[in-house]
Amino acid sequence: MYVPKPFDAPDVAWCHGLIRREPFAILVGVDQGGAPFATHLPVLLDQVPAPLGTLLGHVARPNPQWQLFAPDRPVLVVFPGAHAYVSPSWYAQHPSVPTWNYVAVHAYGVPRVIEDPGRVQALLDRLVRTFEEGRAAPWRLDSLSATYLSGMMRGIVAFEIPIDRLEGKAKLSQNRPAGDQARVRAALAAEDDPLARAVAELMPEPDPR
Repeated sequence: MYVPKPFDAPDVAWCHGLIRREPFAILVGVDQGGAPFATHLPVLLDQVPAPLGTLLGHVARPNPQWQLFAPDRPVLVVFPGAHAYVSPSWYAQHPSVPTWNYVAVHAYGVPRVIEDPGRVQALLDRLVRTFEEGRAAPWRLDSLSATYLSGMMRGIVAFEIPIDRLEGKAKLSQNRPAGDQARVRAALAAEDDPLARAVAELMPEPDPR
């Protein structure tokens, strides 16, 4: 990922925080001929091994993505965060051009298929509990019969990706003068778009000095 110095977010804790907030990721691999293949899917983060951790997920067994996994073939997992259009009309300095503010994390590693049925079931249970959390009547995996669950598990392939490298990018107008940053933040906070307001919340408060 292209990360100019003002937008570099190399802190592991920051990257892990975005992964947890935005777990619906894009898993990108390549086949033996170098052609890319991508899958959109939810991904969980384990803290171990330190310091970068491990990503966990699953794909449908008919999805060819998992068949591209190989010890010599790392994959990229993209976690897009909040993003918003930035109008040059919000700047004091002109001429200026439009841009886009956003945050994102790229994680790299070599995936491994999880074969053990107990680990697969534990992963599915954790996924369910993670995304059902906070609901008035959360659904649970153990509400399924053993026969039905076993059949569903045969239809997926679970995997883990120990993270070898993390890249974080926070493009939040840091390259603009402080006054422009404050105006962009205020303008985004006033937008109807919830994503724009989310970007405003990620931008630092204007310096009152």
